[in-house]
Amino acid sequence: MAKVLMKGNEAIGAAAIKAGCKYFFGYPITPQNEIPEYMSRELPKVGGVFLQAESEIAAINMVYGAAGCGVRVMTSSSSPGIALKQEGISYIAGAELPCVIVNISRGGPGLGSIQPAQSDYYQSTRGGGNGDYFHPVYAPASIQETVDLMQEAFDVADKYRTPVMVLGDGMIGQMMEPVEFFEREPLKVEKPWATNGTKGKRKPNIINSLFIDPQALEDHNHRLEEKFELMKKNETRVETFNMEAAEVVCVAYGTTARIVKNAIENCKKEGIEVGLIRPITLWPFPEAAFDEISDTTKVFLSVEMSMGQMIDDVKIAVAGRRPVEFYGRSGGMIPTPEGVVQKIKSILGRE
Repeated sequence: MAKVLMKGNEAIGAAAIKAGCKYFFGYPITPQNEIPEYMSRELPKVGGVFLQAESEIAAINMVYGAAGCGVRVMTSSSSPGIALKQEGISYIAGAELPCVIVNISRGGPGLGSIQPAQSDYYQSTRGGGNGDYFHPVYAPASIQETVDLMQEAFDVADKYRTPVMVLGDGMIGQMMEPVEFFEREPLKVEKPWATNGTKGKRKPNIINSLFIDPQALEDHNHRLEEKFELMKKNETRVETFNMEAAEVVCVAYGTTARIVKNAIENCKKEGIEVGLIRPITLWPFPEAAFDEISDTTKVFLSVEMSMGQMIDDVKIAVAGRRPVEFYGRSGGMIPTPEGVVQKIKSILGRE
C-alpha cells in the first residue's frame, strides 16, 4: 500500500479498524476529537458500532461491557478525560479484559491547556486507578509508529487479557505525516471466558473484579503479578541511539525524543557526543537498556514535557551508577533542541 498523508488522530482510527476494532465508545475532548469523529464515520462502514457516551465514565464502562463479550474495543480521550476513566480501567484490569485506551495528552493539572504535554506519565504507568495493577503503555514518536503500535496494542491486549494504553501527546494527534498501513493478520486468541452466549453448550460465564474473600483476592493479585512479570519479559520495547561513546545519555520518549535527536546532531557539530535511550514502552520500562552504557558516559539527562515524572524510573534503572539530571518544559510548552543543547553544555561545564 502506498503512503498516505494523514493527521495523527485519524491515522489512529484507521489503524484501529485495520486491527479489527469494531466498537468504539468515547466522549469528546481536545486534542483527540478527530479520533471519535473518524470512528463515527468509518466504523459503520465495516459493520462496527460507534457510540458517543454521555460522559467519560459511561464510555469506559461501555468498553468494559464490550470487552467482556470478547470483541475488539477501544476508547480515546485526553488527560482529564482519562482521569475520569481510571475507576473503569481498574475494573477492566481486575476483571482481566482486553481493550485499547488512547490518551492524546495535554497540559495539566486540572483542565490545564489543550497544548501537548507528557504530564500523564505517573497516571499512565502507575495504574491510575485503585489496587495493585499495571498495564502496557506504548509511547510512539511518530505517526507511522503510532499506526504500527496500535495494531500491536490490540494483539497484546488479547494475548494477556489486559487493557493497553497508547500514550501520545497533542503533537502526535494533531500533526500530519505520511503513513503506510502494512497488512498484518490480527492475533487469533480463543476467548472461552467471554460472555457471548452459552449456546446451550456451557455454563454462563461470569466476569467480575469483586472478591469478598481476602485470600481469594490475594491469590488473584499473585496471579496478576505473574502476568505482569511475563509482560516485562516479553513486551518491553526500546530504541537506543548514538550510545557508543556518549558523554551524556538523554532519556526521552514520544515527540520529545525527536527533539532530542536534533539536539544530539547539534551537539555532535560542537564535538560533544550525546546518546539517547527512547522507551517505546513506558511500562514495562526498559531498565535493561541502562545496563549497556559506555565507560565514557558521565551523566544521564531525563528530557520531558513535564515537571519531571519519568525521572523516577530513570533513577531506578540507573541504580546510582551515574548522576541523573532533568530538563523539561510543562503546561504545553515544548522543549527546543537549543534548550536541550544548552542544558547538556551546562551539565558538562562547557557553556
